[in-house]
Amino acid sequence: MPGSNSAAAEKVKPAASPAADKPAEIAGNISYHAQYSPHFSPLAFGPEEAVKKFGYELEALVGQEKDAALGNGGLGRLASCFLDSMATLNLPAWGYGLRYRYGLFKQVITKEGQEEMAEDWLDKFSPWEIPRHDVVFPVRFFGHVEILPDGSRKWVGGEVLKALAYDVPIPGYKTKNAISLRLWEAKATAEDFNLFQFNDGQYESSAQLHARAEQICAVLYPGDATEEGKLLRLKQQFFLCSASLQDMIARFKERKADRVSGKWSEFPSKVAVQLNDTHPTLAIPELMRLLMDEEGLGWDEAWDITYRTVSYTNHTVLPEALEKWSQIVMRKLLPRHMEIIEEIDKRFREMVISKHKEMEGKIDSMKVLDGSNPQKPVVRMANLCVVSSHSVNGVAELHSNILKQELFADYVSIWPNKFQNKTNGITPRRWLKFCNPELSEIITKWLKTDQWTSDLDLLTGLRKFADDEKLHAEWAAAKLACKKRLAKHVLDATGVTIDPNSLFDIQIKRIHEYKRQLLNILGAVYRYKKLKEMSAEEKQKVTPRTVMIGGKAFATYTNAKRIVKLVNDVGAVVNNDPEVNKCLKVVFIPNYNVSVAEVLIPGSELSQHISTAGMEASGTSNMKFSLNGCVIIGTLDGANVEIREEVGEDNFFLFGAKADQVAGLRKDRENGLFKPDPRFEEAKQLIRSGAFGSYNYEPLLDSLEGNSGFGRGDYFLVGYDFPGYIDAQDRVDAAYKDKKKWIKMSILNTAGSGKFSSDRTIAQYAKEIWDIKPSPVA
Repeated sequence: MPGSNSAAAEKVKPAASPAADKPAEIAGNISYHAQYSPHFSPLAFGPEEAVKKFGYELEALVGQEKDAALGNGGLGRLASCFLDSMATLNLPAWGYGLRYRYGLFKQVITKEGQEEMAEDWLDKFSPWEIPRHDVVFPVRFFGHVEILPDGSRKWVGGEVLKALAYDVPIPGYKTKNAISLRLWEAKATAEDFNLFQFNDGQYESSAQLHARAEQICAVLYPGDATEEGKLLRLKQQFFLCSASLQDMIARFKERKADRVSGKWSEFPSKVAVQLNDTHPTLAIPELMRLLMDEEGLGWDEAWDITYRTVSYTNHTVLPEALEKWSQIVMRKLLPRHMEIIEEIDKRFREMVISKHKEMEGKIDSMKVLDGSNPQKPVVRMANLCVVSSHSVNGVAELHSNILKQELFADYVSIWPNKFQNKTNGITPRRWLKFCNPELSEIITKWLKTDQWTSDLDLLTGLRKFADDEKLHAEWAAAKLACKKRLAKHVLDATGVTIDPNSLFDIQIKRIHEYKRQLLNILGAVYRYKKLKEMSAEEKQKVTPRTVMIGGKAFATYTNAKRIVKLVNDVGAVVNNDPEVNKCLKVVFIPNYNVSVAEVLIPGSELSQHISTAGMEASGTSNMKFSLNGCVIIGTLDGANVEIREEVGEDNFFLFGAKADQVAGLRKDRENGLFKPDPRFEEAKQLIRSGAFGSYNYEPLLDSLEGNSGFGRGDYFLVGYDFPGYIDAQDRVDAAYKDKKKWIKMSILNTAGSGKFSSDRTIAQYAKEIWDIKPSPVA
C-alpha cells in the first residue's frame, strides 16, 4: 500500500487539490500504521486562486496531469482508496511502495492487437512528490552469513544499494490531517562508480551497480520467464520490505528515546504492518533479522514482536498471488533470510507435532518449505504469511469463507480465531463526488445534506424517493450528461462514434481468463449473429447496445492478449456493418487507468462482473459502478454476493454456477458429461469462419474445447455459463425498455452502496486488527 515519515515529513504542507488527492494506481503492498500523528498546516489560500495568480485555469492544468504508473488493476486502486480513508478518518497511518520509473506499461492498440510501451509519467517530474534526501537506508543483496564469537550471526558482503524516500502527501477530506505515500527509489553511491574503468573506456563495467539499482524500480512486474526476471522480482520485493521496515524501526527508536521506559516489547503496540498478498512476505524474515542481528534481541523475543506486528490480507486464491519461490534463488540472494525461514518452518512443525498431534498428517501441506520435488524445492510464501501473522483476512464474505473452508482450512483447526473478513470498500470522495458531479449534486439535494461523502450509509435515504418522478427526471438527465461525456472520450480515444441513447454496457478490469472477458465478447458475437439474421422490422424492436471492454493484458499472457485482439477485430466488423451498427457497437477502450475509469464508470448503465464463481476475491470496480447508479450483471462471486444483498435481488442480473458447484462441474467436464449449448457453438463457429478477419483464434477457442488438459477443458466454465449469460442479457434488454423501471433500479443501486465505503473497511481494520484510534489535528 502507501507511506510517510519522521520529523521532516511532519513539516510538509499538503497540496490540497483534486490532483493531489487523486488516487494513483499504487503498487505498494506493505502498509504501516503507528500511533504517532503528523501535524500539517493548511495552505493559506485555495488551489484555484493560486493557479489563477499565474494566469491558468485549474481544470486545464489538471487535465495535463498523468496518472502515476505505480500499480496494476484493482489492488492498486484499492490501496489508493484506503489511503484516502486513513487520512479522512484521522488515523495515524502511512503506506509504502516502490517509485516505478515506467510502471506497468502504456497500452497501444494496433492491427496486431495490444502493444506495450513504456509509461512516461515521470518524463518531466511528479509535482506532488517530495524527495527526502535525509531518509536513506542500505539494502543488501547476496553476500554470506558470518557467525560471530558470541554465537550471533551477521549478514555481510554482497552488494549494497541505497533506498531513497519520496513522499506524496495525501490530505484527508475536511480534516486538518494529511498522511503520506512513501515511495522508495533504488540508488548506488558515488563510491560505486569506478572512475578508473570509465576513463579506460570500460563504460558499462564502471557503473554496473548503478545499472542494477535502476533495474529495481524500472518496471512493475518485470517478465519472470527467465531466471534473471525471477531474481529481479525477488529483489524488488525485498527492497520494498527492507527499506520500509528500517524506516519503521528508525521511527520507533527515535520516539523510544524520548520516553523514560522504552522497550522493544512495546513495538507491536506502536506499529502494525499489513501484508497485502504474498508479495511483501519477506517483511517477516527481514523484521526478525533486524531485531536479532541489528538490535541484539533473542529469537523468542523477536518472534513475539514479529508475530504481534504482522497481519496478512489474502486478496485472491489465484496461484500467482500465492507465490512459491525457489529455495536455491532465495538462499543465493538472501542467505540470512533463508536461515530464518528454515527456523520458522522447523519450529512450526515441532509445534504441530507437540500440541496438535491430530494434525501431524497435514504437515506436508502446511509447512513453509516444500521439498517434494528435490530438483525444485520452494518456499511457500502464503504458508509463511499464515504461520507468522497474528491475523489473516479475506476481502469479501464469500472469499473469506473459501479461505477458511478450503485454502487455509488446516490452519483454522490450529488457530480458529486468527481468521476474519474485511470486505473491501471504495472512497466515495473519488468515485462519486469527484468523478460524477452531476449525480452528486442530485444526491445532496434530495438528502438535504452532503454528509454522505463521509457517511455513505446516508445513501439509504434515497430509497424513499425511488418512485418519485421528479427524481427520475433529474437522475436520467445526470446519467445522459455522463454518457455524452463518455461518448466524447470514446470518439477521441478510438475514433468510434457511439450513441448516448443506446444501453452503455461496460466491462473494465485487468484482462484475465478468470474475469471472462471472453464470455462477454462471445456474447457480443452471438448478438451480432442474431442481428444479422433479423429483418428490418425485427431490428426496430431491439434494445440498442454499446458494448465497451477495457483493460491491460500482461505482456506475456498470450491468451489474454488474444482476447484483446478478438474484441478489437469484432468491433472493427460490427461497427462498420450498416445492417447492424445502429443496434450494436463493440469498442475496446485503450490504456485503461484511473482517469479513464473516472469517465467510464459514471457513464455506464450496465456493468459486467462475470468472473467464474469463487475466483474473484472481492472486486472493487463492481462497487464503483453500483455507487454511480449502474446495474450489474454478474455471478455470485466476490463482493457481488454482498452487493446483491444490499441493492436488492431485483436490481441485479444474476446468472452462472455457484462457487460450491465449480469443482463438480470441472469434474463432470473431465468425465465427458458436458453438453454445450447450441448458441455457444454458434458463436465459436462464427469466429472460426473468418467473419472477423484472418487472425488465428484456434488456440484461444481450443481453451474452451476438450474435457481436460493444459490450455483446454474450459477451466473457467465459459461454456457452462454461456446459456445463462445470454438469458440474463435478454432480461437486461427487456428491463431497459421500461425506462421508469430501469431508473428505479439505478437509484436503488446507489442507495444500497453505503456498506462499500472504504471508510467502513479501514475503520474495521483499525479497530479489529491494528488496534489504533483516530488522532486528529486540532
